[in-house]
Amino acid sequence: MDDAGMVRAAIEAARDAGPDVPIGAVVFGPDGSVLASAHNAREELGDPTAHAEILALREAAKVHGDGWRLSGCTLAVTVEPCTMCAGALVLARVERLVFGAWEPRTGAVGSLWDVVRDRRLNHRPEVHGGVLQTECAELLDAFFATHREA
Repeated sequence: MDDAGMVRAAIEAARDAGPDVPIGAVVFGPDGSVLASAHNAREELGDPTAHAEILALREAAKVHGDGWRLSGCTLAVTVEPCTMCAGALVLARVERLVFGAWEPRTGAVGSLWDVVRDRRLNHRPEVHGGVLQTECAELLDAFFATHREA
């Protein structure tokens, strides 16, 4: 599957976010199979760490067969990861990160910080940002348009 197809899968996951900000993440195995899919669930679970990326990484680690390491895997997400999620994907040894919309306020993959390319860390994934950026941004714009009116 190409990068756009991976981000489309993340967009589909984001559509199930219910009361949460519609962000979706999917972890693909080295063979391209889906290992895990998740959406933001902070409100749903009452958990500040329940970002889509964290939930998808946790589930993928359970099924990948290499303990906590996600070597050879790709994480696709609708929005540039925050510092927590960027740190988690580095620690999980994700090989590739593909994301949609840039996040200038909290993004940690080049916008505000660049955690994933920090040379002091022992792992730096390949990154492809801005994939289907407009479609991913529209999900957020629609969500916040309805939540800011109230």
